[in-house]
Amino acid sequence: MAFAADPPHVHGTLTKYFLASADFCYKIPDSLSLKEAALIEPLAVGVHAVRSADIKPGHKVIVFGAGTVGLLCAAVAKEFGASVVVSVDLLQSKLDVARQFIGTNIGKTATADPAMTPEANAGQLLAIHGLGDGADAVIDASGAASSVQTGAYSLRPGGTYVQVGMGKRWIEFPIAELCERELNFKGCYRYGPGDFELALTISERGNINLPSLIARVFSFEEAAEAWKATERGQGIKNLIEGPKDD
Repeated sequence: MAFAADPPHVHGTLTKYFLASADFCYKIPDSLSLKEAALIEPLAVGVHAVRSADIKPGHKVIVFGAGTVGLLCAAVAKEFGASVVVSVDLLQSKLDVARQFIGTNIGKTATADPAMTPEANAGQLLAIHGLGDGADAVIDASGAASSVQTGAYSLRPGGTYVQVGMGKRWIEFPIAELCERELNFKGCYRYGPGDFELALTISERGNINLPSLIARVFSFEEAAEAWKATERGQGIKNLIEGPKDD
């Protein structure tokens, strides 16, 4: 798979025209706005992660990271029938968004204590949310080493962990947990066959409020400011309009 934003080979799609293979193009349904269509790509990442985790009705799920991808992973897990979806993040503002986006019936939120060990944070997480001997599936969309470690301790025996977030290439990892409790660890590289189609189908159902994630739409000329706003953590998702005809 070749990723569009991969300099110096490809510098992204911030251009008026971008040549793509027809095999990688999908028709936007009439029921979706262009703004919503811009979120199908991260939604497809969520679909791929949830399919990789093999989430089924009644499963208990923990998602580390409540940015765009983490929230969409949580939303898709709910769509797949999860009975509990806990979103974990250090920023309360993101957890507030998670409560509104996922809902409070199935959706729960939690924050980790940096002063505690990953094992202690996991124990507290399971106790507060009544997850018993652990979650059926953990999805990490943060890439933070502490989240990876806490996630390993948060699974039930035989549970499945999916790594979506890209962090440091080398981290410390509780390998004994993997062996002693026969955990299933999987990597998640963006998306695969069928993920975009399923993402479009899910979006057309209308159960996931994609527009609510959009903080602001910047003009093409304001692209640099859009990146700065995102770096400052202003909003969950900022969009950039394509160049307009003169």
